[in-house]
Amino acid sequence: MDWDDFARWGGRIAEWGAQYHKTLRERPVRAQTRPGEIAAQLPVSPPDAPEAMDAVMADFEAIVMPGMTHWQHPRFFAYFAANAAPPSMLAEQLVNTVAAQCMLWQTSPAATEVEGVMVDWLRQALNLPQDYTGVIQDSASSATLSAVLTMRERATGYTGNREGLSGKGALRVYCSEHVHSSIDRAAWVAGIGQDNLVKLPTKGERFALDVVALEDAIARDITAGHTPAGIIAITGGTGVGASDDLGAVLEVAKAHDLYTHLDAAWAGSAMICPEFHADFWNGVAGYDSIVFNPHKWLGAQFDCSIQFLRDAQPQLNTLKIEPEYLRTTGDAVTNYSEWTIPLGRRFRALKIWFLIRCYGLDGLRTRIRNHVQWAGELCDALREIEGFEITSEPILSLFSFRCPGSDADQQRLVDALNDDGRIYLTQGALNGRKVIRFQVGQFDCTRDDVMMARDVIEEIWRQINGRKVKNF
Repeated sequence: MDWDDFARWGGRIAEWGAQYHKTLRERPVRAQTRPGEIAAQLPVSPPDAPEAMDAVMADFEAIVMPGMTHWQHPRFFAYFAANAAPPSMLAEQLVNTVAAQCMLWQTSPAATEVEGVMVDWLRQALNLPQDYTGVIQDSASSATLSAVLTMRERATGYTGNREGLSGKGALRVYCSEHVHSSIDRAAWVAGIGQDNLVKLPTKGERFALDVVALEDAIARDITAGHTPAGIIAITGGTGVGASDDLGAVLEVAKAHDLYTHLDAAWAGSAMICPEFHADFWNGVAGYDSIVFNPHKWLGAQFDCSIQFLRDAQPQLNTLKIEPEYLRTTGDAVTNYSEWTIPLGRRFRALKIWFLIRCYGLDGLRTRIRNHVQWAGELCDALREIEGFEITSEPILSLFSFRCPGSDADQQRLVDALNDDGRIYLTQGALNGRKVIRFQVGQFDCTRDDVMMARDVIEEIWRQINGRKVKNF
C-alpha cells in the first residue's frame, strides 16, 4: 500500500465508520456468534502473496463484524461503557498516523507536555488540590498495581525491589469486600498475596467500608506481627456502585501512616459535576493515589486512565529505572515512563485535549447528569413490574434488580435478553444472591434508549416464563 492508497482507504474507512455509528441501533448489541465460528472462517496459514485491500475490507465486514459486540451501541447497559466520542476517535487517528513512541520527553516533547497539562485540566475539573500531579495510564488496573507496588516498597523501606520479599513478613493491604478484581490481581502481582489482601465488611445504603472493622483489623495485624502497608478505598465500585466514606477511611490511614489509593475508575468522571461531591468526593483531598478512567464515562476512547498523585516521589522511588540508553541530558524534564510500569507509551493525552475542547466541561456534565437522571427513572419503572425487586438503589447511574425466581432465573433472563439483542446487560452478586446490573453511561444514548429497556425486560421475562405479554 502506498500513501495515495492510504489516503483513499482512510477516507473510505472514515465514511464506513460514520455510517456504522449512524446505524448502530439497527444491530444487536452483543455478538450473536458461537464460540469458534469466527476462527473457522479464517485461513489456517498466512498468505505468501499480497492481497487486495478490497478483499481484506470485504472479509472484515463479512467475518469480523458479525462477531463484534458493539460497545458504542446506545443500548449498551452492561459492565461500564468504554466510550469513544467522535473527537476522541479523530485524535486517535492522528496519533496512530504519527505513530510515536512517547516514553521520554525527548522522544516526543509535545506528548509529554500536553499530558502534563491535560492531567492538570482534569485535576481542576475534579476539584483536587493544586499539589496533585499525575500520569496517564492505560487502565485503572495498571494504576492500582503501581499504587500497590508503592505501598509494598514504602512499607519495606524501598528494599523489596532490590532484595525481594523473603523475610519481610506479611504485608497487609486493606479494602472493602466490594473492590474490583483488579485489586486482587495487584496483590498477586506485587507479591503481597491474596491472603494478605484484607477484605472487610461494608454497611449502609452505599455499601461503605466499615471503618470500625478497618481499625480492628489493623490492630489485630500489628499485634500478630504483620506489617500494614496501605488502604484501598472505592468510589463507585463495579458491582453495585459501593462508595466508601473517604474522609473516615483517610483518618484511619493517617493514624497508622498508611499509603492510600482511591479507585474511582467509573464514578470519578461524574465528579466533574459539583453536586455529586458531597456524597461521593468529600474527603478525597489527602489520598496518595487516585485513579479514574475518562474512557469509561467522559468519551475518551479506550485506553485512557488518569492516576493522580499527591506526591509522585514514592511511586518514582518504586518504578523509576534509568539505564544509560534512556538518560535525558540537558534541562530537567518529566519522563512519564518512570511513573508507570510499561516503558513504551502512546500519546493518550491528545484525545483528552480534543474531547474537552470540542464539548467543553459543560457539555460533558450534561451527559453525565442525564445518565444519572434516566437511570433513576428506569429504576422506578422496573420497580413497578409485578414481582420485580430493586436490590440496590441507584448510585449515580448504576443499580441492580431481580426478577421473580431463583438465581438460575436471573441468569436465564440475562441470557435471554442478550440473545434477543435489543439491549445488553450483565449479572452480578450482592449479599450472596445473583442480581442483574443496569448502568447508563453510553456517550450517545437517549432517554428513549434507556426507557425502552423496561419494556424489553418485561417482554422477555414473560416470554421465557410462558406468560401473556402485556402492553405490546
